[in-house]
Amino acid sequence: MNRPAGRTEECNRPQAAVRLTHARAFLEVADLVGDVDDELANENVSAALAVLAGIAAADAACCITLGQRSRGQDHRQAIKLVTQVGSDGQRLGRALKRLLDIKDGAHYGAVYVGAKEAKEALRSAHILLDEAERLFQSGIG
Repeated sequence: MNRPAGRTEECNRPQAAVRLTHARAFLEVADLVGDVDDELANENVSAALAVLAGIAAADAACCITLGQRSRGQDHRQAIKLVTQVGSDGQRLGRALKRLLDIKDGAHYGAVYVGAKEAKEALRSAHILLDEAERLFQSGIG
C-alpha cells in the first residue's frame, strides 16, 4: 500500500460505522429529493446530498480497509486514497471523482446541476455506499 499524499487521519471500525450512517442518511434524502417534481433546485439539492453521501461512504470504506481517511483541504486527495480500497478501488475512485467534479456547482449553486448530472451523482454515491457496506459486512477492519 502506498502512503497517500496529503493529510490523513487514523480511523477504525466504529468510526466507519458512523460515516456509513451519515452516508445512508444523506443518500436516502438525496433519493427522496431527486424523486420530487418541484422547483429546479431539487436536482441541485439531490446532487449536493449525493456528494456528501459519497464522501462519507468513501471515508467509511477507507477506515474499514486502510485504517485511515483523507482529512486534507482538497477532497481530491481522497480519490487517491479510496483507489487503494480492495479490488474495487479504481471503480470507487472514479465514482468519487464524478461526485467531486460537480461538488461546487451542487453545493454553492453557482452552476445549475441538471437532471442527468443529478442522476449520475446518485448512481456514483450508491456505488460508494454499496461497496462500503459490503466491506463493513465482510468483517474487514
